[in-house]
Amino acid sequence: MLYLLVTFLASSIGLCVLLRWLPAPTSAFMVYRHFEDLKDDGAFRTIKYSWTGAKKISPYAASAVIAAEDQRFFQHSGFDLHSIQSSIDTYMDGGRLRGASTISQQVAKNLFLTPSKSFIRKGLEVWFTVLIEMLWSKERILVVYLNIAEFGDHLFGIEAASQHYFGIHANQISRSQAALLAATLPNPILLRAAQPSSYLLKRQHWILRQMQNQ
Repeated sequence: MLYLLVTFLASSIGLCVLLRWLPAPTSAFMVYRHFEDLKDDGAFRTIKYSWTGAKKISPYAASAVIAAEDQRFFQHSGFDLHSIQSSIDTYMDGGRLRGASTISQQVAKNLFLTPSKSFIRKGLEVWFTVLIEMLWSKERILVVYLNIAEFGDHLFGIEAASQHYFGIHANQISRSQAALLAATLPNPILLRAAQPSSYLLKRQHWILRQMQNQ
């Protein structure tokens, strides 16, 4: 058990060090999508994914995801304790328990873990979140997030999404387009950028206001 633990710690730290500079060739969520396809109908479906560097991503994209997902991104160290406490208070007052997951946590689980829910998986999410916050810059975390985030069915990354929905590269998307893509992130399978519902458009406009206020 000690040998396995040391091996896991060393390999996870080494992997995070490498990904501080190297593009992520895939993610655990992408692999999981292939597993779901094989389990459902035995077919293999291609995933649209294309890594792109920070200089080739519109600054509106980063601003939009921060506005939509984690407005305290540059203030916290991986875990937004303020949002967690606020979520708990709302739930205790009879409201719906809402997620308080940060961009760093989402990178940790999307890149390294599967969507399953368990205490072990949550513990691994905490571990990888601590690692990337220690070993990566905030800018690197944002770049990885924008590259591995799911923006549609078998569609991952801001470059693939920009080309698929708008026919342009990631460095060309406008504020409005970036806000629309960010608006789909809670559930990009149901919230489709190609056919935006009234709810999605309202969320897009809210994100645009938040971007202006940042």
